[in-house]
Amino acid sequence: MNHSARGDDVPTALRDARSTSWSLRADAGRRLANAAEDPEVAGVLHRLLLDGQDTAVTQETAEALLGRGDVCGLRLVLVARAVADDDAGDHLAAALTNVFRQSDAGCERLDTLASALVSDADPSVAEQARRVLAPW
Repeated sequence: MNHSARGDDVPTALRDARSTSWSLRADAGRRLANAAEDPEVAGVLHRLLLDGQDTAVTQETAEALLGRGDVCGLRLVLVARAVADDDAGDHLAAALTNVFRQSDAGCERLDTLASALVSDADPSVAEQARRVLAPW
């Protein structure tokens, strides 16, 4: 998919994702979440989810992806969670709580999405989905 087909904002957000400013990177993560199906965008989102400079970027990007309320967004977060260090992992877990675990409806939605990923072809995603489904 070319940049114009993805929307005018995607090229700018891709550029901002490389910024030295944490706030621009976090904003880029929020904006790029809408185009997460695009492989190029997904790669950039993965990098933002594991941002080594500021965990605010990690959490903002994760919350935007999870806010989509779909398997694609959750899968990207779980892929990152599988390889995240403890600090980033804590922020990814916090994003799951902030987006889904504030209401019964949110918990049900998370269970539905995670259930779909338990049989994912990537064993690390399947394991993370099982962890999400485990009682906490």
